[in-house]
Amino acid sequence: MRPTEPVGIVTAGLWLPEGRSLASEAVASGRLRRSDARALGHESVPDAGAVAPPDAAVLAARGVMDAAGLTGDGLDVLAHAWMYHQGHDLWSPAHYVARRLDALRALPIGIQQVCNGGAAAMGLVMAWLASSAPDASARPRLGLVTTGDRFAEPGFDRWASDFGVAYGDAGTAVLLRRPAADDDVLLLRSIAMVADPLLEEMHRGADPFSQVARGHRDRVDMRATKRAYLRTHGVLPFTSSNRRAIRTIVSQALADGGMDGRDPRLTHVVLPRFGAKTLAEAWIPVLAEQVGGAHLLDLGRETGHLGAGDALAGLAELVARGLPAPGSSALVFSAGAGFTWSCLLVESPAR
Repeated sequence: MRPTEPVGIVTAGLWLPEGRSLASEAVASGRLRRSDARALGHESVPDAGAVAPPDAAVLAARGVMDAAGLTGDGLDVLAHAWMYHQGHDLWSPAHYVARRLDALRALPIGIQQVCNGGAAAMGLVMAWLASSAPDASARPRLGLVTTGDRFAEPGFDRWASDFGVAYGDAGTAVLLRRPAADDDVLLLRSIAMVADPLLEEMHRGADPFSQVARGHRDRVDMRATKRAYLRTHGVLPFTSSNRRAIRTIVSQALADGGMDGRDPRLTHVVLPRFGAKTLAEAWIPVLAEQVGGAHLLDLGRETGHLGAGDALAGLAELVARGLPAPGSSALVFSAGAGFTWSCLLVESPAR
């Protein structure tokens, strides 16, 4: 999926709380095996404490809007994505984020696509901006994408609710503009997404449909549902689909941007924020075959997996580090339950 003209990334931001959850404490309490802690490769991950997930998104968004010198009343569309509980049972966190930002004329949209939510929201807003009729005043169209997640106990154990992933709390925000302006930090060239709905069972397992949240267990337990899936299907369907999906989104994103994996303009690849062993076994070997000349950036050692926010956090870190160099490009990855895989191709405009 590519816009007919590049959509500008005005700027991107990542809000992280000061609190930290320590792997050593999870091991000491018996929640996490020492071998699993080594495989994850995180000494600690951010813990938001009392900060609600939508407020984390607002904090990230305010930083982005302030950096751009813009206010909420200039936004045309706002998409908020999340993975886990936002603080109320039946409620729209996207509208809350819009209200807190005074974005009262923007269209708020909620995206609940689990860990791939941020990338899906980027795709939706990119398409919305690319297809919108020009404003009568000829002003640019502005879209904001946010994510916010907090993996709080007792309903979620950030260290032991899943295999190969530790979950960190964060808020992220990316401001998009069409048409792109000369001072936009990056250009969004394309977004490739592919899904394999046959794998939805990995997060459903053998459990019947319940009538209330956490009706089967006191906390979210993706390990239990994945074990049930593996007992029935084995590991091959997922590993094969994962390799195929990564290859597909890389090829598609680059082709839509007029590039291939050997293009010297492709200098950086931002990995999803999964555990070290998961990346080493399931991601890095596949990417090395396709984009071996680019630098692989594993930016999740200090944060863990940020729920719906991995892709947006990757963009924020590229901006903060001044990457890639002008005239060069980067791929940013995301993946989530369902399963859906995403790849964003961004370019640093030559000044």
